[in-house]
Amino acid sequence: MRSIAFGTLGCKLNQYEADSLAAQFAREGYRVVDFSQPADCYIINTCTVTNKADRKSRNTINKAVRMAGLPEADVPPAAVPGGIPAAMPAANAEAPGAITVITGCFVDSHREELERSERLTYVVENVRKAHIFDLVHGHFQGEIVHPQSLPENLFSYEVADRTQHTRALVKVQDGCDNFCTFCIIPFVRGRGTSRPLDDILADVRTMVDSGYREIVLTGVNMSRYDHDGKGFADVVEAILETPGDFRVRISSLEPDQLDERFLAILGHAKMCPHLHLCLQSGSERVLLQMRRMYSYDEFRSIAEELRRRYPGFNLTTDIIVGFPGESEEDFTASCKAVREVGFGHVHLFPYSVRQGTRAERMPGHLKSQEKKRRIALLQELAATEKQRYRESLIGTIQTVLVEKVFADGTAQGYGQHYCPVRFALPAGREVAAGTETASPHPAGPHPAVPHPAVNEFFPVKVTGLCDGSDDGSEGPLLTGSLTHHLVAGEC
Repeated sequence: MRSIAFGTLGCKLNQYEADSLAAQFAREGYRVVDFSQPADCYIINTCTVTNKADRKSRNTINKAVRMAGLPEADVPPAAVPGGIPAAMPAANAEAPGAITVITGCFVDSHREELERSERLTYVVENVRKAHIFDLVHGHFQGEIVHPQSLPENLFSYEVADRTQHTRALVKVQDGCDNFCTFCIIPFVRGRGTSRPLDDILADVRTMVDSGYREIVLTGVNMSRYDHDGKGFADVVEAILETPGDFRVRISSLEPDQLDERFLAILGHAKMCPHLHLCLQSGSERVLLQMRRMYSYDEFRSIAEELRRRYPGFNLTTDIIVGFPGESEEDFTASCKAVREVGFGHVHLFPYSVRQGTRAERMPGHLKSQEKKRRIALLQELAATEKQRYRESLIGTIQTVLVEKVFADGTAQGYGQHYCPVRFALPAGREVAAGTETASPHPAGPHPAVPHPAVNEFFPVKVTGLCDGSDDGSEGPLLTGSLTHHLVAGEC
């Protein structure tokens, strides 16, 4: 049986695509293994949103090349254009005849460089990523084709089975037309393209029938969804009308298209009271320089309205620190925004030059040390606000979708507010020492048979917080105890 290993970096869209490909390989008889294990094929789904993402992509590519028993890929010799090797990669005891497939946004921004390396078997653009199975399967059957001959299709991914996660990702849109001055995504993901609603609903029905309990909508700029006269609110409403015991979460969203109808939809019983709204800066001047489609005052008004309608609503965000020309006053405005909004979590990014963007040509680029100083200050502030937000959930009932069960009889998962919760299972539901539990691994190996509590909803009354660093959780864990057994359809 041929084995496939995935290395996935970056956003939830990449995760969705890798999970789908992994499920397709598994259904066709391939064995999906951990990326650290020997495999017949290594598929790396890359990211290029920042310089750090570029470094991670290069490192992961080189790791795959080493696992395949080949020299480093960063110093390429003369190669056959297009990513087709002049000969099969040299066999080795660890991974005889292993091949490498590089795809994702790093490919779209560095394709020529990658194609110069004959140590990389195939280099596949985002628009052809969905057909990687055909490429690899054909290769092992002796049918060598050029990646450029694969069809272009952004949405022809198969539904991943439940062996990968308790949450199912559904791709509703790809690409972006905003062209923010710092962002390379429109150049590597293309212009905004919306998926037909019927196709989205078909995936949702399949996922719910397969046993998923949480559906996560993902895309590059979902708030700009536009297909056959339907907008994003139409998509969400139609999904919520799908029968089944599941809840809906929205991943990252731009705040500029959130109207009254959408805000009202967030009150639906199946909707999770959480949004990741991308702020990027609290400075009105910097937002204009970034070419964002909203002001900070507008963003704050949305946040205030959400909290007025839905007390305890969790808002998380992204903030870029050190954008060209960002003054101390601009930075202070971002700090003020974090305090005013009271974000449940803030993803902080030092500004990273992306070649070909307008921000690259702007004056006033800050030194690395100054960006690090500002990041450290804002990290401390963001951690304080996260602690404050999670403390505000003490006394609430969290509907926890269990992802892990530990040998001490406790379980852990995420509540509807997208905060991790740990609690003791009911008597008789504990896991015996040494029993395998489900540990979600994006596009990795199928886990052992999970504990029966995994992928179940449990109502937990939050009574306190504890340190979550022992298992990699971001920030403090909510802790609590069961209140009553959840009835069907309650979430």
